[in-house]
Amino acid sequence: MTATDTIRARFQCTFPGFSLDVDLTLPGTGITALFGHSGCGKTTLLRCMAGLQGARGTMTVLGEPWQTDEIARPVHKRPLAYVFQDTHLFPHLNVRKNLEFGYWRIPARERQIGFDDAVRWLGLESHLSRMPAGLSGGERQRVAIARALLTSPRLLLMDEPLSALDRASKQDILPYLERLRDTLAIPIVYVSHSTAEVARLADHIVMMKGGRVVAQGPLRETLAGTENPFRLEGNAGVLLEGHIIDLDEQWHLALFRFDGGQLWLRRDNRLKPGDRVRVQVLARDISLALTENSDQSIQNLVPATINRVDPDVAPGISLVRLLAGPTPFLSRLTTRSVAQLGLEPGRQVWMQIKSVALVD
Repeated sequence: MTATDTIRARFQCTFPGFSLDVDLTLPGTGITALFGHSGCGKTTLLRCMAGLQGARGTMTVLGEPWQTDEIARPVHKRPLAYVFQDTHLFPHLNVRKNLEFGYWRIPARERQIGFDDAVRWLGLESHLSRMPAGLSGGERQRVAIARALLTSPRLLLMDEPLSALDRASKQDILPYLERLRDTLAIPIVYVSHSTAEVARLADHIVMMKGGRVVAQGPLRETLAGTENPFRLEGNAGVLLEGHIIDLDEQWHLALFRFDGGQLWLRRDNRLKPGDRVRVQVLARDISLALTENSDQSIQNLVPATINRVDPDVAPGISLVRLLAGPTPFLSRLTTRSVAQLGLEPGRQVWMQIKSVALVD
């Protein structure tokens, strides 16, 4: 990656009981998730990027310096948009006028996103005359995102935009965020502590702890690393991207193909052959065998090669990284099982995958 297609951010700042010290190079497209537990510094870093938080450091966005050791652009001179947890809509203005507030503030020659495009992308065509008080939480957040886009930003910052929403509202808005990820050339930095949101939306991930970056990289590769500092959590595992290639009407299953094999997953009525989807396979749901055992209840048997074996932090537990073709998997086993089966790098095994979850 070159300077013109990346975001470079290096910041240091100190508060009572907390300090931030990061040095990042992020891709200039797609969604980068800042991920970690509450208090790890995600929002502080986002505020530094926006110019809302004073900090020593530098920042360059797609080759354009926003902050150097000598000069820092004030927030109103940084071509960015910031979406907060709270939508901050104007309660006395209807949806159209809320959107126009952002749109008309940008000179016509600098507008990169059309009003009708933003309305269509966020599904707001039928809401333009409604008042914010009459909207659901998910609808209000969609308006806030559309208003942010209508400022034609070069960088979109989103600070846990779904954290205040109930599950139904989150499911309502997630497809629109996916559409933005797949449609826009604007890089998005997305703060979250939800593994489900990150799994569904992100292309790149930055893991933070105690104001420091502890891991970063493309989402799939980073989550599949045994050195991942969050590997002990119950939902540790890998993400796979691929296509639905067949539907089994009798057993209500869908056949998913990825680069390295295929898996059966529970049928979702929205799925059809050819659909591109993400699925999640948790480390706790993969057991290993030295031979293919077909006389069992587990339907997904995938040949793989052990890549590495590392001790987990919990005593007596090991984390095994495997490759099915080029695709990595993780399996959490007792260290006794690893020893009894003679599991070591290069060994050919069969993964017995108990559960596969469609990321939705």
